[in-house]
Amino acid sequence: MANHKSAEKRIRQTAKRTAVNRARVSRVRTFVKKVEAAIATGDKSTAASAPRLAQPELHRAITKGALHKNTVSRKLSRLATRINAL
Repeated sequence: MANHKSAEKRIRQTAKRTAVNRARVSRVRTFVKKVEAAIATGDKSTAASAPRLAQPELHRAITKGALHKNTVSRKLSRLATRINAL
């Protein structure tokens, strides 16, 4: 347990940041699942339009510090490869 005021404040700040980052990552996962569902249907037009909605969310996670740049790049690349394979 924290003994100093500053340490207690850091605990509060960390808890807030953790909650916000978890929400952001959860939102990203939801958008990625929507893209994967569109790919699973096999319809090329819906599968091609789904990443246009997911891409801004993924990039927002980078700028907010929730995900690393290379992680997002890898996810987008893999989704694009699967869509192009349809």
